[in-house]
Amino acid sequence: MPSKIIEKIASAPAQSLEKTLELTEELAGKLVNNKPVKKAGAYWATLGPGLTTGAADDDPSGIATYSQTGAQYSFNLLWMAAFSFPLMAIVQEMCARIGLVTGRGLAGNIRRHYPAWVLYVCTALLFIANTFNIGADLGAMAKATQLLLPQTGFYALVIFFTVLSLVLQIFTSYAQYAKYLKWLALVLLAYILSAFFLDLNGKSLVFHTFIPHINFNRDEIFLICGILGTTISPYLFFWQTSQEVEEQIMEGKTSIKLRQSETTDEEISKMRIDVWSGMFFSNLTMFFIIVTCATALYQHGITDIKTAADAAAALKPIAGPFASLLFTLGIVGVGLLAVPVLAGSTAYAMSEAMGWKQGLYRKLKQAYPFYGVIIISMLLGMLMNFLGLDPIKGLIYAAVLNGLVAPVILVLIVQLSSNKKVMNHRVNSRTASTLGWIITGLMIIVGVATIAILISPI
Repeated sequence: MPSKIIEKIASAPAQSLEKTLELTEELAGKLVNNKPVKKAGAYWATLGPGLTTGAADDDPSGIATYSQTGAQYSFNLLWMAAFSFPLMAIVQEMCARIGLVTGRGLAGNIRRHYPAWVLYVCTALLFIANTFNIGADLGAMAKATQLLLPQTGFYALVIFFTVLSLVLQIFTSYAQYAKYLKWLALVLLAYILSAFFLDLNGKSLVFHTFIPHINFNRDEIFLICGILGTTISPYLFFWQTSQEVEEQIMEGKTSIKLRQSETTDEEISKMRIDVWSGMFFSNLTMFFIIVTCATALYQHGITDIKTAADAAAALKPIAGPFASLLFTLGIVGVGLLAVPVLAGSTAYAMSEAMGWKQGLYRKLKQAYPFYGVIIISMLLGMLMNFLGLDPIKGLIYAAVLNGLVAPVILVLIVQLSSNKKVMNHRVNSRTASTLGWIITGLMIIVGVATIAILISPI
C-alpha cells in the first residue's frame, strides 16, 4: 500500500539516499498503477470534443441567461437543467456521429445532400447569430474583468480579449489548442464551488429539480426560449462535427476515404462517453448557476440581473468575496473557451460551404479564407461593443437568436443522421430519430412563441 511505503520513506536513515530513492520509485509506481487513478486517467483521455463543446455551451451569454433565471424565478425553472440535458446530448451525439462516419463537417454534408440555397441560408444565419454572440461575450468578459481591475478601460479589455483569442486560434498548433480547450473547460467548476458558500434549501432544491413549473407569461416564455437557445445552440452543432473530423486527422486519417472506412465501434463508444459527459458537465454547471443566483439574489430581493458581471457583483456582499471571485473568473475563463468556438464554427461552416481549405490543424498560409472568416467574425463582434451594444440585449437576445436558428439546423441534422446513404449502418435508432424530431418540434414551438411575443404589443 502507498501509505506503508510513505512510512518507510519517512523512517529511512537520512544517509541512505539510495534506499530512499528506491522507495520513492516504488511509491510512484504504486500510484501510477493504482486502479482508481488509472481509471480516472483513462476516462480523462477519452474526453475531448464533447467536453469542450459542452463547456463552450456555458458561455457568458448562457451564464447571463441562467443568472437571470435564478434571480427572477428562484428555483421555479431549475427543472430546465435536467430537462435539457438529454435533449442536447442526443443532438450532439448525432452531430459527432455524422462527423465520425462521413469524415466531413456538418456544412460539408449539407452541401452534398441539399440544394445550395439551404446551405447558404444556414451559413448566413449561423454567421449572424455567432457574430452577435461573440460581441456579447467579449463585452461580458470585459465587464467581468473590470470587477477585478476597475481601473482598466472597457474598450481596452475588449480589444485585449479579441487579440488574445485570435492569437491562440491562428498561431497555436491544433494539438496544443485542443489541450488548452480541454483544461480550460474545468473552469466551470468555479460555478459548482460557488454554490457551496451558500445556505441551500435542500428540500425546495430537490422538488424544483424534478417537478416542472411554468406560469406561461410573456417574460417566462421568452426566458425559456433563451435557455433552450443557449443550451441547444447552432454553433455547437457545427463545432462538434468538425472537431470529430479534426481529431481523426490528428490520428493520421488525412483523407475522407480513410476517415469513412476506419470508424470503429470503439471510436463510436468513446465518442458517446465524451459527448454525454460533456453535456452532463454543461448542464450541471447551468444547474448550479441557477441555484446560486436563486439562493443569493432572489431571496434577497435582487431580481434585476442584466449581465453575468451583474450577478458576480451582486453575489459579493451576500455570498462573500470568494464566491464572487469564482463567479467572475468563471465568466472570463469560459469566455476564452467559448469565443474561439463561436468564431471557429462559423469558419468551418463557411469554408465547407464555399469549398475552401479549412481546419485548425492547418497553418495560416495554408488556409487564408478559413482564418479570414475567424478574423472578420471576431472583429465584427468587437466592433459591436464600440457601437454601444446594450448588455441585456446583447446577452439575452443572443441566446434567443440561437433559439430561433436552431430548429432550421436541427431538421437537417436529424435527416442526415437517419439517412442510410449518408450514415450506412450507423444511422439513428428508431428511438433516437423519434427523440430528435420531438426536440426539433419543441424548438420550433418555442421559437414561434418567442417571435409572437416579440412582435405582439405589450
